[in-house]
Amino acid sequence: MSAIEAVELRKRFISYERIGLIRRRKTIVNALNGVSLNVKWGEVYGLLGPNGAGKTTTVKILSTLLIPDSGFARINGFDVVKEAKKVRGIIGLVLYPDKGFYSRLSGFENLVYFGRLYGLSRGKAEERARELLRLVNLDWAANRPYEEYSLGMRARLSIARALIHDPPVVFLDEPTIGLDPVSSRSIRDLIKGLKREGRAVLLTSHNLWEVEEVCDRVGIIGSGKVLMEGSPRDIKDRLGLRYVIEIEIEGDSKGKVIRVETTDPVTELKRIMNEIESNGLRISRMRVNEPSLEEAYIRVVSG
Repeated sequence: MSAIEAVELRKRFISYERIGLIRRRKTIVNALNGVSLNVKWGEVYGLLGPNGAGKTTTVKILSTLLIPDSGFARINGFDVVKEAKKVRGIIGLVLYPDKGFYSRLSGFENLVYFGRLYGLSRGKAEERARELLRLVNLDWAANRPYEEYSLGMRARLSIARALIHDPPVVFLDEPTIGLDPVSSRSIRDLIKGLKREGRAVLLTSHNLWEVEEVCDRVGIIGSGKVLMEGSPRDIKDRLGLRYVIEIEIEGDSKGKVIRVETTDPVTELKRIMNEIESNGLRISRMRVNEPSLEEAYIRVVSG
């Protein structure tokens, strides 16, 4: 059974555009136009797309905050509409990292409060709060008021809150947005840890380098539907993006570098190395530059 399953999700919103001082014009926005995806246990799945593509709407539907107009979704086999209460008990959600906390309470007190809301005893909630504060490297600030936390600290506390009831499925919507490199790295390490524990993680982010580092598979969404899906390497190969091979020959005083672009680096490397050996030469330095996920993303969303 899949951890997360979505089939042909559709959702539209009605908005009103102001015309002049009084008149308004109704506009229908098709946020989702048949989104389908599947996330396995022990997998980090990245949902990518430009602003307005439907990423957050998808997360809200999967986490029971919105009801789809059509299609269906299941979390560990539970329908997100018909069995919403069961779904909420097995998911953790980070939607707005710096919202939803009580500013006068400490980080520890906030976590205990949310643990109690999930039905944990006081003793268990306090034990779990201490454990999670250590996990997100906030144990040193456990008793500081939340209002004194930096944005990076608040983001890490929001992940701790999402994990307070030990959910097997976690949704992270832009968890590192606006964070400094150190805080971002700690959250990436935390996401990798969730994967090692066998949890399913669905992540949205505009940081494509970060996505490529932590995600097993990605889905690129545009115009309300998934345009392409697969591992970062698979997507780049399917798009025919080119690798750059750079080879420097030993003993070449001019430091000449052979530079070759190819879509098949393994075959091309074998050919080049055979040719170099047959000419009695040796390689002093070799480098293969892989195309970035950013190149693939731009190629897909630009059509």
